[in-house]
Amino acid sequence: MNYNQFCPIAKASEILGERWTILILRELLMGARRFNVLQRGLGDISPALLTKRLQALEEQNMLIRRKIQGQKGYEYYPTEVCEALLPVLFALGEWGIVWARGTILDQDFDVEFLMLYLERSIDREKIKGSETIIKFKFSDLTEQADWWLIVNPDRAEVCLKDPGKDIDVYFNCSVRTLSEVWMGDRTYRDAINAGDLSIEGDRNLTRTVSHWLRPSIFADSPREPKRA
Repeated sequence: MNYNQFCPIAKASEILGERWTILILRELLMGARRFNVLQRGLGDISPALLTKRLQALEEQNMLIRRKIQGQKGYEYYPTEVCEALLPVLFALGEWGIVWARGTILDQDFDVEFLMLYLERSIDREKIKGSETIIKFKFSDLTEQADWWLIVNPDRAEVCLKDPGKDIDVYFNCSVRTLSEVWMGDRTYRDAINAGDLSIEGDRNLTRTVSHWLRPSIFADSPREPKRA
């Protein structure tokens, strides 16, 4: 895509304007490195189209592709050029919070996307012990209503099947409720007092949930347009 204009917005759009490109860059800047992890964060994108977009971004010096030692496949790393977009994407997200909220539909509250970002949001240094099991039960799902996060000092990982271990913390709510709390649209206290959320289990963990489960980077962003 070439707009044949010297305008810097036009030139930037030639790189960023293709469908999925900005979301791919979001995932790279949030730490996704492997193809399957990128797919988890993108949802409906086909493997062929993701491959095509990654190749284009590599040609445009937005990412570096490195072979995984001793394995098939590659890892993808953002370049300095890509990292310079972080404040731009943050500003775009803040614009979306204020001006695009009315376009959010019920189907946009996707449990797989939510769980991926909860997995990334765990602050493992603030959870003591060799292993912690967190169970999420989503009241608005009829299929795969139960999800688990297994947290140890090295990693946090989503699990779709009961790990068969003692649960340390239980979350009971809808996908929308937890999405809104994580995004910063509601507080834990508000959701609990409204009867939309319950958190039970180890008191040391339930009392400090906002410390070890980091909120979205947009949690403190303004929700109303600035007035002169």
